[in-house]
Amino acid sequence: MTTYNIIIIGAGIAGLAAAISLRHPTRRILLLEQSPLSTEIGATISLQPNASKLVARWGVSDLLAPLAMTDTAFSVYDLSGSLKTHVSLSSSMGTYGAERMIYHRQDLHAVLRERATSVEYEGLPAEVWVGKRVVGVDCEEGVVEISDGETVRGDLIIGADGIKSVTRGYVLGKEVAARLTGWSAYRMMVEMEDLVQDEAFVKVVDPRVSRTVMVVGDRRRMVMGPARGGKVYSVVALVPDEMGEGGGKGTSWVTKGDRGKMLDTFGDFPDWARAPLRLAQGEIGLWQLRDLDPLETWCKGRVILIGDSAHAMLPTQGQGGSQAIEDAEALGALFRELGGDEEGGGRWKREDVERINQEVFECRYERATTIQAYSRLAGGEDERAKVAMNPAEFMDYNCLYEGAIDWRRRQVVV
Repeated sequence: MTTYNIIIIGAGIAGLAAAISLRHPTRRILLLEQSPLSTEIGATISLQPNASKLVARWGVSDLLAPLAMTDTAFSVYDLSGSLKTHVSLSSSMGTYGAERMIYHRQDLHAVLRERATSVEYEGLPAEVWVGKRVVGVDCEEGVVEISDGETVRGDLIIGADGIKSVTRGYVLGKEVAARLTGWSAYRMMVEMEDLVQDEAFVKVVDPRVSRTVMVVGDRRRMVMGPARGGKVYSVVALVPDEMGEGGGKGTSWVTKGDRGKMLDTFGDFPDWARAPLRLAQGEIGLWQLRDLDPLETWCKGRVILIGDSAHAMLPTQGQGGSQAIEDAEALGALFRELGGDEEGGGRWKREDVERINQEVFECRYERATTIQAYSRLAGGEDERAKVAMNPAEFMDYNCLYEGAIDWRRRQVVV
C-alpha cells in the first residue's frame, strides 16, 4: 500500500490538531517542533462552541472531561466590587451544539498529542521530533531543511509554527512581522484551596463558580477563571506596554514576569482584587500581545499556513485556539478525498495539493479575518467599519460554524 508523507512544522495546538484531522492508514505524519515541548507558564485556553463540537468528533471527550471546565458566564466587576455586566453562557449547548470549555494549555496539548500519536486510533500514528529548528522550506518540491543539516520531504507541508512563523516567509516570499498592540499580559496560576481562604476575594468573587470574571481598573484589567477541574484559578493581568517591565521598549514578547513589578503596577487596586496576584504560585509569564494583519495568501505549492502562522489574533474573543482547530478540521475534511498518484512515484500530484490548499484557504480566510478584526474591535481598536455585526450577531457567527464540508455545501447553494 502506497503511503504519503505529511510534514507539520510546529507541534502546538494547531499542529497536533492537524495531525489528528489528517490521520489515515496511507499517511505518515511527522511533526517538527523547535522546543523540547516543555511546560507553559500559567496559561489556560478556551475552546468556543464552534471548536468544541469539532474536537468532539475526534473522540477525545472522555480524555478531556476530567480536565475541563464549562464556562457558564462572563461577569465584569469594577474596583468597588460592583457587578457591572453579567452574560450567561449556559445556553450554549442548546443554541450552538456545544459548550465553551476552558483547559490548561498543558492538559489540552497532552490530550491532543496522545490522540495524534497513539496506536489506539484509526490511521497511522503521527511522530513528533523535538528540538528540530526549521531553517528552510521549498514550497514547490515539499522539502524542509532542519538546522542540524537534515532534510525531510513531504507531499503536503503545514506551517503551524505560530506567530513568529519561519514557514510564513517562504510562503509569502517576504517576512511579515507581528503587529504590536501596546498591551502586555501577566499570566499565572493560583491554587484554589489558597484562594478560597481569602475572605475578601470570595465575598466579591466565588472562584469555585465556573465562569470567566473580569475586574476592570484604570487602563488595567484582570481576567480570571477556574481550570483543571477547579483545582487551580487562572489569572491574566493586562497592562499597557509602557506600564510593563520593558517600558514599551522591550523586544522579547514572551518572558518571565517580575512578581514585584507586577504587584507595584496593580498597587492601587483594592486588596480583594489583588489577592490572586499575591497568591500566585510558581513562575509568572509576561506576554507582549501581538497579532497579524490579514495576509494575502496562506498557501504556496505544497505548503499551507494554519493557526497563528496564518491569522494570529488578540485574545479578546477567546477564538485563537478555536480558529486553529477549525483550520485543522478543514484540512482533514478537504484532503479526505485525495487519492494516490502511482505514476508520480507514489507522491500526491502537486497540482492536486495546490488545489485543495487553495480551497482550504478560501474556506477559512474570510471567517478568520473577520474574527481577527472583531477581536481588535473588542480590544479597543477602531475596526468597526470592517465588522458589520453587533455582539449577538457575532456570537452566532462564531459559534454556529459546522466545519468545512458544511461550508462547501453552502457555496453550492449560493
